Amino acid sequence: MNNKNQFQDWDLVIKGHTSFFDIKFKDIWNYRDLLFLFVKRDFVSFYKQTVLGPLWFFIQPIFTMIVFTFVFGTLAGISADGLPHQLFYLTGITSWNYFSDCLTKTSTVFRDNANIFGKVYFPRLIMPLSIVVSNLVRFAVQLLLLFFMMLYYYYFPVIGASFKITSGLFLFPLLIFLMAMLGLGMGLIITAVTTKYRDLTFLVTFGVQLLMYTTSVIYPLSYAKEKGYGYWVGLNPMTGIIEAFRYAFLGKGEFTFGSLSYSAIVTFVILFFGIIIFNKTEKNFVDTI
Repeated sequence: MNNKNQFQDWDLVIKGHTSFFDIKFKDIWNYRDLLFLFVKRDFVSFYKQTVLGPLWFFIQPIFTMIVFTFVFGTLAGISADGLPHQLFYLTGITSWNYFSDCLTKTSTVFRDNANIFGKVYFPRLIMPLSIVVSNLVRFAVQLLLLFFMMLYYYYFPVIGASFKITSGLFLFPLLIFLMAMLGLGMGLIITAVTTKYRDLTFLVTFGVQLLMYTTSVIYPLSYAKEKGYGYWVGLNPMTGIIEAFRYAFLGKGEFTFGSLSYSAIVTFVILFFGIIIFNKTEKNFVDTI
């Protein structure tokens, strides 16, 4: 036997037993082209059979904003922190929608892609990462809607309400990253758990809706503090992110670096455990799903 054959450099080494701390980030980078193919697939498959197509990016937040303005602003009379109600709710809706989309769609990764996972090898984290990236398109469109609304209220201001863009806008990339990673981390944990307990899948959408009411999407954090439950609302890591987002674009909100740091720490802890649990589950999920 030729001794050279004993020492060949292989492009891919398949090992039967690896630690669940072995994330293989290098493989994820090598498969980045596949990630963008999944992003394109998610975008095209979701909207190609709809009549209005990408217009739903605008329609959904507009209708939600109108309902929130009527129910919570007009009927309930909840303060908008000195902002036009439409702008107040739209900033919360825009940031929350991106987080919730990342969470809910990631939470069904194993179930929705069982056939692909069982046939071909690729880094499994590519799939949830593609969801996070593809949702950025929707987020960007809704952000454009927010800019149009800000422009409208700049030229046609509401009496007794005002807003201004602040230097907090420099934190915008960080806020997007935190929203994405928090949704990704929570989604990874849920999708791993639902491989054994499928009933939890039905609770995800309902649970996300309930979770929204524990953030400052429909009421300012200052209002929650006046009512005595501001501390509990502040425990939700999305509260600090939404308050910072609202402060950056509108100049109002209970933004502090302490609250944002808390949100960042909780996000990275959840993301860390999410990746570890996901990485451990994907090794044998085909036998249980």
